[in-house]
Amino acid sequence: MAYNLNLRRRLIPAAVTLTMTLLASSISIAQNGVPKTRTDNVKETLHGVELTDPYRWLEDQNSPETRAWIEEQNKYTDSLLAGRPGRAEMAKRLGELWKVDTVGTPTARAGRYFFTKRRAEQDLSVLYVRKGTTGADEVLVDPHTMSKDHTTSVGLSAVSDDGKLIAYSVREGGADETTVKLMDVDSRKDLADVLPRARYFGISIKPDKSGMYYTRFGAEGARVYWHAMGSDPKNDTEVFGKGYGPEKIIYSGLSDDGKWLAIVVLYGSSADQTEVHLRNETAKGAIVTVVKDIPARFLPDFAGDKLLLQTNWKAPKGRVLAVDAKDPSQANWKEIIPEGAAVMESTTTAGGEIFINYTENASTKLKAFTPEGKLVREVALPSIGSVSGVSGRWDSQEAFYTFESFLTPSTIYRYDVASGAQQIWARPNVPVESGNFEIKQVWFNSKDKTRVPMFLVYRKGLQLNGANPVLLTGYGGFNVSNTPGFSRDAVLWAEHGGVYALANLRGGGEFGEEWHKAGMMEHKQNVFDDFYGAAGWLIANKYTSAKKLAIVGGSNGGLLVGAALTQRPELFGAVVCFYPLLDMVRYHQFLVAKFWVPEYGSSENAGQFQYIRAYSPYHNVKSGTKYPAVLFVTGDGDTRVAPLHARKMAALVQSAQGGSAPILLRYDTKAGHSGGRPVTKIIEDTVDEMSFLFWQLGVEK
Repeated sequence: MAYNLNLRRRLIPAAVTLTMTLLASSISIAQNGVPKTRTDNVKETLHGVELTDPYRWLEDQNSPETRAWIEEQNKYTDSLLAGRPGRAEMAKRLGELWKVDTVGTPTARAGRYFFTKRRAEQDLSVLYVRKGTTGADEVLVDPHTMSKDHTTSVGLSAVSDDGKLIAYSVREGGADETTVKLMDVDSRKDLADVLPRARYFGISIKPDKSGMYYTRFGAEGARVYWHAMGSDPKNDTEVFGKGYGPEKIIYSGLSDDGKWLAIVVLYGSSADQTEVHLRNETAKGAIVTVVKDIPARFLPDFAGDKLLLQTNWKAPKGRVLAVDAKDPSQANWKEIIPEGAAVMESTTTAGGEIFINYTENASTKLKAFTPEGKLVREVALPSIGSVSGVSGRWDSQEAFYTFESFLTPSTIYRYDVASGAQQIWARPNVPVESGNFEIKQVWFNSKDKTRVPMFLVYRKGLQLNGANPVLLTGYGGFNVSNTPGFSRDAVLWAEHGGVYALANLRGGGEFGEEWHKAGMMEHKQNVFDDFYGAAGWLIANKYTSAKKLAIVGGSNGGLLVGAALTQRPELFGAVVCFYPLLDMVRYHQFLVAKFWVPEYGSSENAGQFQYIRAYSPYHNVKSGTKYPAVLFVTGDGDTRVAPLHARKMAALVQSAQGGSAPILLRYDTKAGHSGGRPVTKIIEDTVDEMSFLFWQLGVEK
């Protein structure tokens, strides 16, 4: 931020002059070009431990001083990345991988199919409707006209039973908050009913279109509301949520026939404990509690008047219980699909059958069962990979699901429930020669001898000479299973002779709730140790060396690579850390982070503070350490993980760096956690990240 203080000083108030003078003095440029950030060294004592926070002032995202600092950081990053060789060629190849027609999983209603589609030449996904399976694709909502820079995106939230009314969300800059609008499909006109910008969960329209249920998250927490069609949303009726605080996630959903409303309360993002409540909409009865005070996960679905509960209660890998919705007392619960060797990920009903998405050895299996729990068939999948987006209706014979693998882009299949026949509904024509690559799953020992799997993707004929660039990633948290998924970054990396490695760390859901619990709360260090075990295996087996090993992670995965940076800096050559959690002592005080206290714990608890402080990346940076090169990535639009984590950590590591490797921050003023970036911006950002990694690992372009 440049100011001509001499010319402007007499035109502005003294207080503003002082602020601008501080801006000029708080950021200076060292001889090597690294921005120097002022410190204020805030001190506080927590549970008898004195903590110093030198960059607390950077928590104020909107202060002029912080904005000036962000601008200087971006300038510094540009000065080192903009001129790297091979960027044009990289952008060209990424354009080939990204600029293809892509289609989202459809929602079928009354012979109409609603879906998103982005044409090859477009930046954003557009909402479409198709009448019949062979009808023409008709545009419903095109977000390209909503913002000049294409940072406003749209998504489908709900469709009425007759396919004549939709609710859709409008998202600005990748923020979690959206505006929800309603459209009459036949006239293509928006209704006057608009839900103002907020966090919304679980929108469902009544079959008679008299109104809709939705959850809005506010300062006091999540609340379920009823909106009568045509009324002012300010007058919407609160249905459920009073008394629940902001640490709980609440959503609702109607059964396909509209007879039943299920309300689910999640105790934190990983839902280690849930409540399930039910209301008979036909009888307009009271809300009845089905599950409460059981320390386990219960996720509901409907099979006619039967309520299905997928649960890990007394079954760490999952089972399905059937409940009579008219009499849901626990005495009447009946197990219909027992726990097996594989982990139950999700349950969906369609065509009178129950579809279970299983994870076995970190890849997907999809099976269909009768309402009584008898296996009908295992759905044939093209290869080892991941299934997502299984959708259908209880009274319809068609279902859809999406399949992808490391070298197979997201492909949508239309499945006939009665016969088991399936056909491709949509597949992007991404130019990847899959026959040129090899995919391998290996197992390694963690520090405590736990066996952990890892997937590797690389060109055939790879020489195990210890000199290959490796890009290692993982997540390890919130019961999330990291099964094989298509990654354009992985394709680009492997095409340049590198190895892409995905480690299935504890804390995830790959092997059930026990695997998850082994990587959460006081056991979080296991996740980091698993990651180091993966790195050690890659080095020991001569895939790479420490100077050729890069790591990348985002969100909870950003915490992972942040911990790796501070605990084992000698083990890695480069780090990309995006939208991360890094100040774990204060994380729970910002945005929606109270959702994550059941996963991490809180420094407000003396016992939990001890282990959180021990691994919190921000509190374990040591001055004079030779840190590997780091690129922190975040942006103003992240309203989930506060961008202050990356801001403070970038300043701290820059100040502490005892080596010559660059510590960079890429800060986008419009990017966020929830996606919505235009394709051109995705390509630009990926070129920056890959340029950084290729530069630091010496990858030939």
